Amino acid sequence: MAKAKKRQAMGRGLSALLPTEENLGNGKVEGRVLEVPLQQIETNPFQPRTQFNPETLEELASSIGALGVIQPITVRRMGTDNYQLVSGERRFRASQMLKLDTIPAFIRVANDKESLEMALVENIQRDDLDPIEIALSYERLINEINLTQEEMSQRVGKKRSTVTNYMRLLQLDPLIQSGIRDGFISMGHGRALLAVDNPKEQLNLYKKIVATGMSVRETEQAVKPKKPNTQPKIDDYTAKHIDALSHFFGVSVQTTMDKNGGGKIVMSFGSEKEFKSICKKLDL
Repeated sequence: MAKAKKRQAMGRGLSALLPTEENLGNGKVEGRVLEVPLQQIETNPFQPRTQFNPETLEELASSIGALGVIQPITVRRMGTDNYQLVSGERRFRASQMLKLDTIPAFIRVANDKESLEMALVENIQRDDLDPIEIALSYERLINEINLTQEEMSQRVGKKRSTVTNYMRLLQLDPLIQSGIRDGFISMGHGRALLAVDNPKEQLNLYKKIVATGMSVRETEQAVKPKKPNTQPKIDDYTAKHIDALSHFFGVSVQTTMDKNGGGKIVMSFGSEKEFKSICKKLDL
C-alpha cells in the first residue's frame, strides 16, 4: 500500500510535494509555493501576450497530464480566496484544459506596476514570442513602467541596439506588423521596409514580398536608394557617320564611347573576301 501511494504521488508532479491552503491554515503564504485552486485565479489584465498557439497548448497539456506541472506559475494575492496570475499563463491554460482542480503557484506580493513589469519581463525572455509582441512589451515597459531604453536593456538582458531595432518595427504600417506576427514576413524584412518613407510604396513592396517570396537580401537591395549618374553625358558624335562608314566599307560598323569622349570603331566581316575589301579601301 505504501509503495502504491508513493507511485501515485510521483505521478502528480510537483503538486504532490506542495502544501495547500488547508494545511497552511490562515497564516502568511506570500513567498511560498503552494497548491492553489484554479477557480480562484484570474488572468492577468497586464498580460502582454495576445496569441496562444492551440497546438503547442495541447502539447503542454499532454506533458502536464503525464508529469504534472514541473514549474510553478506565479500569482499575487488579491483577497482571501482570490489570486491574479502574474506569469505562467500557458501552464495555467493547459491545466484548465485538463480540468485540474489546483496548480502549484508561487505567491508574490506585488502592486499593479510590479505585476505588469514581471509579466512583461518574463514574457520577453520566452523564445516563442513574435517580434511585434516583444516590441509592444518594450514599449509598455518604457511608457507604463517609466523605464529608459538603457534601464530596460539591463532588465531584459538585451543590448540597447537590439531593443531599438524591435521598437522601430512599431513604425511600420499595421498591416505589415500583422504580416510579421502571422509569419508572412520576417523581422529582417520589416527592418528593411523601414527604409521606405512613403507608406504606399512600403505597402506595395510588402505585398510584393509576400507574393513572390523575396528574401531579406533581395528586399534590402530593392529599398537601397539608386545612386544618381554623376557622369556627364557624352555627345555621341559618331552616330551620324555610322551609315556612311558601313556603306563605304561594305560591312557592319559599330562605335563605342568612353567617359572621356574617346572610343572604338568595330567593323564586322563575314568572309575573307570582305576582309580583303576592307584592307584595300584602307590602302593596306
